[in-house]
Amino acid sequence: MKILFIYPQYPDTFWSFKHALKFAARKAAHPPLGLLTVAAMLPAEWEKKLVDMNVTSLKDSDIGWADYVFLSAMVVQKDSSRETIARCRDLGTRVVAGGPLFTSEYEEFDEVDHLILDEAEITLPPFLDDLGKGCPQHIYTSTERPDLSLTPIPMWSLIDMDKYSSMNIQYSRGCPFDCEFCNIVILNGHKPRTKSKEQILAEMESLYSQGCRSSLFIVDDNFIGNKKKLKTEILPAIIEWSKERKYPFPLFTEASINMADDEQLMQLMVEAGFNRVFVGIETPNEESLAECNKYTNKNRDLVASVKKIQSFGMEVQGGFIVGFDSDPLSIFRSQINFIQNSGIVTAMVGLLNAPRGTRLYQRLHKENRLLKDSTGDNTDCSINFIPRMPYETLIDGYKHIMSTIYSPKQYYERIRTFLKEYKPYRTKRATNIRLYYLWAFIKLVWVLGVMEKGRRYFWRFFISTLLKRPRLFPMSMLLSVYGIHFRRVMKKLGKMPSPDVPGNLEVAPNLVNIDRT
Repeated sequence: MKILFIYPQYPDTFWSFKHALKFAARKAAHPPLGLLTVAAMLPAEWEKKLVDMNVTSLKDSDIGWADYVFLSAMVVQKDSSRETIARCRDLGTRVVAGGPLFTSEYEEFDEVDHLILDEAEITLPPFLDDLGKGCPQHIYTSTERPDLSLTPIPMWSLIDMDKYSSMNIQYSRGCPFDCEFCNIVILNGHKPRTKSKEQILAEMESLYSQGCRSSLFIVDDNFIGNKKKLKTEILPAIIEWSKERKYPFPLFTEASINMADDEQLMQLMVEAGFNRVFVGIETPNEESLAECNKYTNKNRDLVASVKKIQSFGMEVQGGFIVGFDSDPLSIFRSQINFIQNSGIVTAMVGLLNAPRGTRLYQRLHKENRLLKDSTGDNTDCSINFIPRMPYETLIDGYKHIMSTIYSPKQYYERIRTFLKEYKPYRTKRATNIRLYYLWAFIKLVWVLGVMEKGRRYFWRFFISTLLKRPRLFPMSMLLSVYGIHFRRVMKKLGKMPSPDVPGNLEVAPNLVNIDRT
């Protein structure tokens, strides 16, 4: 049996880092972990190839070679997925699809031959059994949550690691919280399920043994969902493993803001090699936090929590949302002030959308406010429901946030604010200087210091950091490169017209033109 794994193309989004990756001679941020894991679940004697359309082109000869195409995608990859499925059908190759997009919106993909929904550890084996008998069904689904001890080490041999800026592994699935807008609990459940320390170390060792020395993203939606196991088993094991190998991987992950309340946890994380964490801040508005059930963020000084995490040696990347029913007209200025004061350099501000299956989706459906499906890209100026705030006000306010926080002046100011708080943990990490680092530095100086309009802000930042914080200079330059990507994405955003919703506002006239002061 010949299997071709295809990972569809991402659009140019906030998290694609497309423009920044050019400086590091990389094609994509991360490899398709789900497909690599599924590949390891298939019979060893089957022939396997993988085409990640984010790093290479998909050829008709690739599709023609395969007996089956296995496709996985996020919602934001929907357009590329449809095009890929159509190509496979035209060439007569059967398609097997799974992952978040197809699990959430399987009704829209009748043209797919076989849909392997939910978690593959449960739904893939019966498909393989039926395939061996010659009677595979159209859909395989299950509400059962698998034990992650069933999950194999990803088949890294299918990719060229040098095409990616970082590798990725998964430690846990599920989140103990229940934010109204989030579909994580729909896909993975409330109870965090975790791998053993032996599994995690084996996955790290598999990357290390193949020469990987890049950053390692632990892709959990909430890494600290089971803090007790982290502190007593997982982090001590990673610390010991990393020390023996001179910290080959800078680690980063996603976690809830309550990690700031546990100094022991943060200390163990930085000792293990973590230097970055993404946190869902969402909004500084208490009423909006209550509305979306983000109770972990309520009744706390969010700026102080962010700065505490930074002071332990981890850069905080933040997620923010505008468009809640409870948002006042002042929310746009409040978001800007919070982001600038907190020193969150990488601030992903998105418009609220309602993914299928979420409690938000169900509530808006009952209120007759849904318009369409979400695009999966909450920074593309689309919104799939009727907000309480007038559309034009919301969209214009959103664009104002993005154009402000990613303008050169405010962006470099925010890096300075971050560097004042940031106290990196000292590790005896093996240095790995490569020639492309020097080329990347020359290129960034040329682009930021000569070509960009905000070059005077860059040079002020460049000189002051070099003189006052020379140890943090490499990080400051990395963050400067990120700014190039964000500004180019925002430039595209500025050209987008406000959404056209003729007639839709008549569905719920009482929800608009409300005094939200």
